Amino acid sequence: MTARTEPRRFNPLLLLPLVISLGIGVLFFVANTRENPQQLPSALIGQPAPKLELQPLAPEFRVPVQADLTAPGVKLVNFWASWCAPCRAEHPMLTRIAESGVPIFGVNYKDIDANALRFLQNLGNPFAAIGTDSGRNALDWGLYGVPETFVIDGQGTVLLRYPGPITERVFQEQIAPLLQGAGG
Repeated sequence: MTARTEPRRFNPLLLLPLVISLGIGVLFFVANTRENPQQLPSALIGQPAPKLELQPLAPEFRVPVQADLTAPGVKLVNFWASWCAPCRAEHPMLTRIAESGVPIFGVNYKDIDANALRFLQNLGNPFAAIGTDSGRNALDWGLYGVPETFVIDGQGTVLLRYPGPITERVFQEQIAPLLQGAGG
């Protein structure tokens, strides 16, 4: 008598690593085929800028209000923090932009006031007005992290959201054309 062997059954769980790997590969491919992987989408483009409801950083600083966002001319809203290394790197560029006459409204994000004040004392203050945010405003603005900068037109409409530090190249290629186009 011969021993009867049963045919092996196919176990679909054996395909699980392959399916997971393919899924990750597809996600990676889709994420890297955007025109500009640095650019994150924003539902705010073309919409009125959300209100800024900020706390004062210090008595000597004016807190930005809604009227600042709808005032004539193009302006920037910059979310930053003293603990953020890219914020420190972009600070000289913000100073140059402010010196050119473009108002920048600063939102100090989840920071310790004393550290933020020391940051401004050491590097200078490019902000026309500044306030602090514990996170509520960041949610309303769709913040991914700091630094992030928004270009706002004279009617208070968001023209651009830029995640990351503003460099000379970013300014020349993305922000300056909006300033010129919107009369800034």
